[in-house]
Amino acid sequence: MSALRHFLLALQFFTRVPVTGRLAGWVGYSAAMLRASAAHFPAVGALVGLLAAAVAWALLKGLPAVPAAAFAAVVFSTIATVLFTGALHEDGLADVADGLGGSHEPQRALQIMKDSRIGAFGAMALVLAFCAKLGLLAAIAAADPRALAVGLVLAHVVSRAWPLLLMRWLPYVGEADGSKAKPMAESVAPGALLIAAAWTAGVAALASWLQGPVFLAVALLASALAFAFLLRLFARRLQGFTGDCLGATQQVCEIACYLGIALAL
Repeated sequence: MSALRHFLLALQFFTRVPVTGRLAGWVGYSAAMLRASAAHFPAVGALVGLLAAAVAWALLKGLPAVPAAAFAAVVFSTIATVLFTGALHEDGLADVADGLGGSHEPQRALQIMKDSRIGAFGAMALVLAFCAKLGLLAAIAAADPRALAVGLVLAHVVSRAWPLLLMRWLPYVGEADGSKAKPMAESVAPGALLIAAAWTAGVAALASWLQGPVFLAVALLASALAFAFLLRLFARRLQGFTGDCLGATQQVCEIACYLGIALAL
């Protein structure tokens, strides 16, 4: 029952799924529960990936068999994920791009990241990220629709596991007051990491079984290289991480996973 409460709390935190009324009362909330819910971030990613895969698969089956159908399918699939998550991670990517692009001084960069307005660097980051994501997904869909479905689930799961390591290895440097990420970022317990690793390993094993070990290995390698780059970038430029950094990490590692899948195909 505790695991279910933690999962529902993670679902409420990272998606638009409402957890209200008696269910909210049963789930409860505390800073300790929010930290424990980190164990289920990859599981939330599995739901997002399954939604994306279902939308893409349905449209690929229903649209005319023309080259543009693959692109249309992944566009609506991406729209579904953005609506489901409330663009939480995309917002983090834009803020990080504005902060790091706007100043080389850590404190000034952090101040820019807190501004709710999107600047030139944030706008460019979002445009380029969506172009890269849609282009890669369309290429995968045209080559192998089943690989698209498997890849969407895998990428959404894996990309939500990397931020946990970011929280574990770097200090939190965001503003404590009013930050939704602060209670979660104070301490990621080893047990939570193990549960998250179990979620990720289960999906990875299924992906390897369905698409082969090369498919999995190249996708994971590309995502891991992207994470290593971001880890070093945040440590050097910010001396730590913020909630926006977690969202940016998810987005970049997701796109890198798609790149690996496309290369593997």
